[in-house]
Order: sequence, then C-alpha cells, then structure tokens
Amino acid sequence: MPFADIDDYLATVPEPHRSTLLVLRKRIHTALPGALECITYNLPTFKRDGHSIAGFGAFTRHCSYFPMSGAVLDMLGDEIEGFTTSRGTLRFPPDKPLSQVLVRKLVRTRLANVAERGY
Repeated sequence: MPFADIDDYLATVPEPHRSTLLVLRKRIHTALPGALECITYNLPTFKRDGHSIAGFGAFTRHCSYFPMSGAVLDMLGDEIEGFTTSRGTLRFPPDKPLSQVLVRKLVRTRLANVAERGY
C-alpha cells in the first residue's frame, strides 16, 4: 500500500519499531536541518537539493537505515562495526535507535558523496 507521508508510514509500524524510528527521524533532522521528508520506493526518505540523503524502514526483526549509496557504508568502515550491513543498508535492533553521533556521520558522509559524485 502506498504511503502519503512519513507519518502515514509510521502509523502502520508496530512497537518498539515505531518509537525507535521516531527517534531516528529526529536525529536525521538534527543532522540534516531543513531536509524534505517524502516517501521514495514506499519508504521514508529525507532529501536535500533533490538528492536522497537518508531513509529508514521497519522490518519484522530489525530496523534499517538507508544511506542512499553503498559507498557511504564503505567509507565509514570501522565506525559501523557491530552492525549488520549489506550494500546499501545498515540494520539495527528495533529497540535501539542509532546514536546521534553515528547518524551525523552517516549524513555527512552521504552529503560529501553527493558533492563529489553529483548524485
């Protein structure tokens, strides 16, 4: 089912995932002031200047942070040690939001990635 906005998405997410994603949402906004919230590929996404910078989602056994480029996770290396990752996803427990420090690093790395590559 398509979602109208992030609030619409979060209304369908069970606890503890919802509370964790609400914290993550605030942390992304702190790291990316003025970000445009939208739904992309039916997932919450945060954009700046037309570029997708961050996203998140709730899944049965985990929550995911999407850095919108696999290069971001490669660039962070040891800083994401202990998390399960795939090419473009950082998975974390549904009851443990990512720290503000890590979210800031993820966002800054993606912004640098966009500045360097233009996408």
